Amino acid sequence: QAQLQQSGGGSVQAGESLTLSCAISDPSFRAWSMGWFRQTSGRKREFVAGIVWSNGTTDYAPSVKGRFIISRDTDRNMGYLQMGSLEPEDTAIYYCGTQMELGDAFGSWTQGTSVTVSS
Repeated sequence: QAQLQQSGGGSVQAGESLTLSCAISDPSFRAWSMGWFRQTSGRKREFVAGIVWSNGTTDYAPSVKGRFIISRDTDRNMGYLQMGSLEPEDTAIYYCGTQMELGDAFGSWTQGTSVTVSS
């Protein structure tokens, strides 16, 4: 599976925005989709957003729909998560992963990056 490198994140006030990036090191990268997940202490990793790599079809968790935008740049092999109108409930460690085929589990997880939203 492809190696992924994540960047972005940090600490912001409620209502502000942040963008996370996920770089794919393999120039021949081929996967069904890329997804963003998040995890807080004591809870399972949860799906945030996903994008079908070939056609850009997107999917969002209800909690972020309308506030977050997932995108990808197939020429640069980059994925992005634009997070707007951030809320304290968005505070978590965010991870990028890929799904090689439809129905597969996500894998090739990044190291994760912290997002902290203060009220």
